[in-house]
Amino acid sequence: MKLFHLALAGFLSLAAFAGSAFTAAADDFLTIQLKDGPVVVQLMPDVAPKHVAQIEALAKKGAYDNVAFHRVIDGFMAQTGDVQYGNMAKGYNPQKAGTGGSDMPNLPAEFSKVPFKRGTVGMARAQDPNSANSQFFIMFGDGDFLNGQYTVVGKVVSGMELVDKIKRGEGQNGEVSNPDRMVKVTVGKK
Repeated sequence: MKLFHLALAGFLSLAAFAGSAFTAAADDFLTIQLKDGPVVVQLMPDVAPKHVAQIEALAKKGAYDNVAFHRVIDGFMAQTGDVQYGNMAKGYNPQKAGTGGSDMPNLPAEFSKVPFKRGTVGMARAQDPNSANSQFFIMFGDGDFLNGQYTVVGKVVSGMELVDKIKRGEGQNGEVSNPDRMVKVTVGKK
């Protein structure tokens, strides 16, 4: 019986440690100021540490400020984050928006078992799974067909009703004329 109590105490200590480690990791938040208000994304460094670190570095440099939602498909997702061609305050190129990245390197895929559900934030990439750089998307609805194919970096924890107001694109590719933008993007603790 003593062995059982010792094992139980060890398990409870380990669970408490894991809980505090999860809490520490859950303190990473990305706040995206839209024209209608703030959207708060809880980042998941425990799921995609390299991708989250790159997003945080770009946000801290102000690289995401004024970047367009260049591809928005109703019922699917809103894509943004092309800091090379998508900055609507400097150098915006609507013909190239969505084809660029940042001056940071592309990242190796960090696929996980976290599903793509409404509010999930994932990294956009080219056909090469190891080509994600700065672009990301926010899901309007569930997208199970993306599971295990794209890197999940976070989830919207407040302001999803504001994401729903982002201007939709036209056609099959969802290209947006006169798009909405991320006014300012900051990283911090909630």
